[in-house]
Amino acid sequence: MRLSARVDYALRAAAELAATASGPGRGRPVTADQIARAQEIPPKFLESILLQLRRGGIVHAQRGPEGGYWLARPAEEISLAEVIRVIDGPLAHVRGQRPEQLGYHGPARALQEVWIALRASEREILELVSVADVAAGTLPARVMELVADPRAWT
Repeated sequence: MRLSARVDYALRAAAELAATASGPGRGRPVTADQIARAQEIPPKFLESILLQLRRGGIVHAQRGPEGGYWLARPAEEISLAEVIRVIDGPLAHVRGQRPEQLGYHGPARALQEVWIALRASEREILELVSVADVAAGTLPARVMELVADPRAWT
């Protein structure tokens, strides 16, 4: 699985907003500059990502001196999969197509099922983990089981 820099930055920004929402000063919008500094994200790049997240219903924004960004819903209700879909579209593509749209023939026919199973596996984890889980550093037991396997790290 490859994640773009946009997705990585979007997930980090969402986690930052989740942590800010539950910490001191909660309820106040967080500026893009604050997020960029805290997560070491290029500010101009972050601005376009935050715009995408706003259009996708992940964050709200307010302009002005008291402006900034905040999560549109509780962080517990925002899965990593949702953020990824807003930024990059569907979870699994092969040559820019959804696996169910591919036409394999002969001995390669089973590849389509492999790609669909791969997408289902990704979806299982990415929908299980919320932005709140990441921000709190408390991942679901299923994720921790997978991480505990030394083969997962290679």
